[in-house]
Amino acid sequence: MVEDKKFLDLLASKYPNRAATAKEIVLLSSVLHLTKGTEIFLSDIHGEDEAFDHVLRNGSGVIKQKIKELFPDLAEAECNQLATLIYYPEEKLALLKQETTSLATFYQTVLHQLIRLTRSFASIYSSNKFKKLLHKSSERIISELVAERELGEANNYYDHLIDSIIEIGQADQLIVEFSELIQRLSIHRVHIIGDVFDRGPGAHNVMDALSRLHSLDIQWGNHDVVWMGAALGSEACMANVLRLSLRYANTDTLEKGYSIQLLPLASFALEHYKDDESMVFDPKVPPSQLFNESEHWLSGLMHKAITIIQFKLEGQLIQRRPSFKMEDRLLLDKIDFEKGTVHIAGTDYPMRDTFFPTIDPKNPYALSPEEEALVACIRTAFLKSEKLQQHVQLLFEKGSMYLVSNHNLLYHGCIPLQQDGTFRAVDLGGGPKKGKALMDYLNKQLQIAQSGNPQSAECSYARDLVWYLWAGPDSPLFGKSKMATFERYFLTDKAIQKEEKDSYYHYRDNPATCAMILEEFGLSANDSVILNGHVPVSVKKGENPVKADGKLIVIDGGFSKAYQGQTGIAGYTLIHNCFGRQLIAHEPFETRAKAIAEEQDIAYSKTILNQSPTKLKVRDLDDGKRVQERIADLKLLLAAYEGGWLREGR
Repeated sequence: MVEDKKFLDLLASKYPNRAATAKEIVLLSSVLHLTKGTEIFLSDIHGEDEAFDHVLRNGSGVIKQKIKELFPDLAEAECNQLATLIYYPEEKLALLKQETTSLATFYQTVLHQLIRLTRSFASIYSSNKFKKLLHKSSERIISELVAERELGEANNYYDHLIDSIIEIGQADQLIVEFSELIQRLSIHRVHIIGDVFDRGPGAHNVMDALSRLHSLDIQWGNHDVVWMGAALGSEACMANVLRLSLRYANTDTLEKGYSIQLLPLASFALEHYKDDESMVFDPKVPPSQLFNESEHWLSGLMHKAITIIQFKLEGQLIQRRPSFKMEDRLLLDKIDFEKGTVHIAGTDYPMRDTFFPTIDPKNPYALSPEEEALVACIRTAFLKSEKLQQHVQLLFEKGSMYLVSNHNLLYHGCIPLQQDGTFRAVDLGGGPKKGKALMDYLNKQLQIAQSGNPQSAECSYARDLVWYLWAGPDSPLFGKSKMATFERYFLTDKAIQKEEKDSYYHYRDNPATCAMILEEFGLSANDSVILNGHVPVSVKKGENPVKADGKLIVIDGGFSKAYQGQTGIAGYTLIHNCFGRQLIAHEPFETRAKAIAEEQDIAYSKTILNQSPTKLKVRDLDDGKRVQERIADLKLLLAAYEGGWLREGR
């Protein structure tokens, strides 16, 4: 007790007497017996904001499943109608009101259904947590309607209350607020296993949606860290962000989302690249998606200009960080500008494009004065983008390289392995590390990159390491031998463009390998699984997302439209609820209007991965362990009060 005195004094500041302590013990003990809430796991959203919004609104099918459970007599059409009303209450309500002959009856029916659904979803939350999920404007009326009462038919309290709501014209607003509450209640926690950014048009909207969630964690992907690095001031990361946005003609996130204007880059490109006639840097989208031929032409010039700047900045970074061992990526100095070839690994390759007005052959990695001015302008824009800084702050607060949660091991890319399948030791300048130790080291370095002294050598190294995580050969987020950007742009030889995958991707189908990884992170291979993203599952080619006898599940199924032709589906959601795990394959999402009009849901197939014989409770989860530890601490505090070790306050 004496050794715990300082800790107990701190705890006593929140629970100053026996009554307060005992009350908290009782409340926490009751939480242990609540049913496990539904967790959903998503990866590789890649800026597809409308599809992501649709998944959140329908709880990845959880809401429809609950409707069928509570209202088994509803016809399929009625079930779809109610579900769509909950997903898009304002738009669907306007349509349904036009079709009904008795508005009062419609309101009574719908509100009773919504109340019942809310009660069912709310049953897994403590009363305190439930209140926090209510909007202040509707807290009292919804709490009153959701409260269980035994009143009998002669005194039907709820019908009278609903009649009053209808009479004063508040039914529409209440339906909207109930629907939005059901959306929040249906998902207990959201896990994002990497790659919010790039490809699609609305990563900023996805980040806004994530910021509104009541329970969230993120495992960083390589497309996330490159934006994080850009927001921290890494010029190499900024150049990559700009290049990718122009490559896929997707500048909305930069310009509309984060107010980062591309006019300085456009002016620079027009001045230096206007005579470029190559088609190498044309945007990778159909011409119909661009405004006109002039936009197409200018986008290509800007794309090339920032790509050359990227190669220079990356070259400078590689030269100052020999511990990264990336000298093979230094290719500008291997170009023979007279012959139009580049020397790689003993072979001279002809180049598709030889127009390089801003490269000095004698000092190819040096920025020209005009490029230096442009990079300074870009850097200022990234650092002063308030919205980008807010979103990156959220990524740091909620994010990590990996997460262990409720018998699930979550990470985006891979755990580096040697060719024999054992953990590969990686030395990036801080000594060799492998497995969990490597992931923990990288976690720490990213925190230093964000919060360290920007002028310190330690912070400078950490920020360069953020770029390494985007493209480095031993990066667990990248998982390939090289990022062959230069080769894909300038060379036609497919062999030299090949990016060899980490040995992890050869061994991850092996149950013994997955068991080794799970045990490395403190999990039992008997009842735990690895949840992985990063590499899309080609379902159309027969690939199975469930690997290693169910010990590893890949949930990147092509959420991004750019990958759906390859995968054959539109992504996966893994659901982990009180009954176990389910893998949901998504239908392609087209438009919000179509989803409302045709009452579309999200799932076209479900795979039951495991089934619990009894409903899982909070006590069975990691959260339950933390609650039990808290109860033990409070019991120690209570004993201190009762034994006179601590004086009670008021």
